[in-house]
Amino acid sequence: MVDSAKAPASPYPDRPIADVMSLVAREKNVPLQLITHRSRCRAQASQARHLAMYLSYVVLGRTLTEIGEEFGRDRTTVSYACAQIEDLRDDPSFDAEVTRLEHWLEASSEGVHDAAA
Repeated sequence: MVDSAKAPASPYPDRPIADVMSLVAREKNVPLQLITHRSRCRAQASQARHLAMYLSYVVLGRTLTEIGEEFGRDRTTVSYACAQIEDLRDDPSFDAEVTRLEHWLEASSEGVHDAAA
């Protein structure tokens, strides 16, 4: 479980959380509106939301509070979502999918930073 509202230091402080939302919505084939929808929606949308929260925390290094504000949820909900994704990573195929998304975000962020430099 995620114990702290403080995320690891971010190498991508300018990368918008909306980029993560869009990527996850596209990759999971879930409408973007369901990622931020107030209701819990269907399981597929809920898992996509949890994944986007997790990636925002792990890759972007945002705080649980910042992520919660972007998704219209409380920081404790973000903590729960991150814990859920960590548990799901025990499945090798799911872990490979998450790792692929992490690498994609890292690579695309480096390209953005290289272009800005």
